Amino acid sequence: MPGRLLVKMRMRGLEPPRPYGHKNLNLARLPISPHPRSGQILAVGLLWFQVWEFGLIIGLMAGKDKRSEYEPRIHNRRAFHEFFIEAKIECGIVLVGSEVKSVRMGRAQLQESFARVEGGELILYGCHIDPYDKASLNNHLPLRERKLLVHRREIKKLEGATQQKGTTLIPLAMYFKNGMVKVELGLAHGKQHHDKRRAIREKEEARDLRRQMSKRM
Repeated sequence: MPGRLLVKMRMRGLEPPRPYGHKNLNLARLPISPHPRSGQILAVGLLWFQVWEFGLIIGLMAGKDKRSEYEPRIHNRRAFHEFFIEAKIECGIVLVGSEVKSVRMGRAQLQESFARVEGGELILYGCHIDPYDKASLNNHLPLRERKLLVHRREIKKLEGATQQKGTTLIPLAMYFKNGMVKVELGLAHGKQHHDKRRAIREKEEARDLRRQMSKRM
């Protein structure tokens, strides 16, 4: 090949043909083969991304199910205004089918309810559960007495605690957990008028502080 042509090819970034076996091959025109393991690395990376994405979706679904498991949650807001809550305990409750359906619809009230230990059992009084509209003639009574389920040793502790003057058992919330209705029971001590006024004042001060912080932000 003439020298002038070789100079022009090198100036353009091309390599002149070189002898390979019995043929002349232009290496500049040959396709560059990828790294032999690059395809495997890409496939493994794609697989790990799919596994991570699947785990993220499952985690979000599990978190959503965990939140919805406790809904609807029926609160007794009056209890925190009228009483100091010294301790809390989770109880089961004995309900009939129509009561469970009404609670699932959020049709229950705890404002006037309280619990008491009687005959070695924990009984809930004053809990109003609306009758279920689609029930038959054997519908439940809205204000009937209902048994709460706790361990026997816990009943003894609660019985001893309620013997103190001014101490009572107040239901704080009713909710579903693992498909079962649960009641959060509080060991409560009644507030005096000055305690209520102080609680209201502290709540207003906290609300004003949050308002001022939000304006600064």
